[in-house]
Parts: sequence; C-alpha cells; structure tokens
Amino acid sequence: MPLIEWTAAQVHSLRGDTAAADRAARRSEAGGAAYEIMRVPAVLARAHIAESAADYERVVRVLAPLDRSGSDGCLREPGWWPWADVYANALVLTGRLEEADTVLHRHEALAAQRGHRSTLARLGAARGRWHGAHGDVDAATEAFETAVRAVDGMALRYDLARIHLAYGQTLRRAGKRRDADTSLLIAREHFDALGATVHVHRCDRELRAGGVGAGRDERAPVDLTPQETAVEALVARGMSTRDVAAELHVSPKTVQYHLTRIYAKFGVRSRTELIARRNDDRLARPDPGHRSA
Repeated sequence: MPLIEWTAAQVHSLRGDTAAADRAARRSEAGGAAYEIMRVPAVLARAHIAESAADYERVVRVLAPLDRSGSDGCLREPGWWPWADVYANALVLTGRLEEADTVLHRHEALAAQRGHRSTLARLGAARGRWHGAHGDVDAATEAFETAVRAVDGMALRYDLARIHLAYGQTLRRAGKRRDADTSLLIAREHFDALGATVHVHRCDRELRAGGVGAGRDERAPVDLTPQETAVEALVARGMSTRDVAAELHVSPKTVQYHLTRIYAKFGVRSRTELIARRNDDRLARPDPGHRSA
C-alpha cells in the first residue's frame, strides 16, 4: 500500500491536485509505520509533492535522512529507490553545489559499475544542472545529451521530459535561447501527453520568458528547411509522428526533432496551435484567382 500511495501522490501532485496528493502521502506514511523499508516510499511521496511545487528547500529536508542513512544496501543500489537524482537536483537548485557533487559522484560510480542506464540518465540531468550552475555550458550540454541518449528507446517518457526540462532551463539561463526552446518544447509535449499539467505550465513559463509566442507578427514569414517544410505539411494533415516518420523514411525521433524546431520558429507550443497558425495563414493569403475591379 505505501508503494501504491506513493505513486498516487506523485500523479496527483503532477496534476496540480495538492489536496489529493497530501492525502495519498499520509496514507503512505500510515501504511509504512510498522515496516521500516516501506517508510522510503512515504518519504519519496513527500519529496515529489515538494518538487512539483518547486519547493526545493523542502525536497532537501525530506530526502536528507536517506543520504545520511549510511546504508550501502538498497538505498544506494541503482534502480531500487529513485531518490538520489531528485535530491542532487534540489541541492543544485538551492546552491549546495559541493554537496550535490558528492552525492552525484557516489551514485554515478555505482550506476556505471552496474550499467544501469535509467539511473545514469536521471543522474545525468542533475549533473548537467551542476555544470550549468558552474557556467560550463559545454559540459552541461554533454551531460544532458548523454542522458537523453541513455533513455533512447526506453519507455521512460516522464524521465525524458524531466531531462529536457532541466536541459532547456539550463540553456536558457546560459543565454542559449533557441536551443533552450527546442528542449523545452520536447519536454512540454511529453508532459502534456502524460497529463502532468504542473510541468506543462512550468514549460510554458520558461518558453514565455524565452520569447516563444511573445510579440511575433502572426503574418511574419517563417524560414523552414526543406525537411521541416515536409514535416510541417504532414503534421498539418493530422498525421502522427510515427506516420510522418514512415512517410519520410526517417525515425520518429528525427521527426520529433524537426517538429520542436518548427514549434520554436512559429512561436507555438503544440500541434493544435501549429495547425491553427497554418489555417490562419491560408485564410490570410489572397485568392490567386481574385482580380481587383
């Protein structure tokens, strides 16, 4: 039951229902009271609620006991309890960079030894933030790109979205606005598909701060590459990413890459907005068969 309620708390918090998330967390705490290891999911439930609210100081307070446990068992083992990356991420965002580095080194080493890709990817996002906080954009980019490659082909859409959100935020703060928009739009699309409305709104705030959709002339010409033009035309017909990939003989990942760049160029955030923009452009163009009196 503590495991189930931890999941419920995370789902509710990502949907923005804090009351339901809190009830689930309390049920998780009650269920784990008599069983030592089941206290961990209750702690994680509280950490996820705090992270959804962007209360990173609270994330640190909630998860610090797990780091101080001194255990070399399941709390350290990659893939058992996904807490280390959440903790390291919060440490970076609260300015505790030396502590974050210590946590990351410890868990990165064991995850590499075990060859645990998903853990390496999650830790890689926190490491990317850490490099970004030190102003090393190249190292941050390498960390994030490695993390994205690590989850490629795995059914981990939420983790991929979190990686891209962190990537985009780091790039935007480094002044790399165009590249930041691409990652933020990827993150937004995944979060939106999952119903994680809290993070969708977070992506929207980042995109607005970066200028996406702000002050653009709706009739201004958009310079698309030939491949982007082909993708945009097929998406406007209502085709899925997989169908577009099959039509153009490329991978779905390549289509997604082009699509997010198209979003950034048009100043939109979704397929629906892209199609609406395209229809508006079509209505605004003069009829070639019309002649003035």
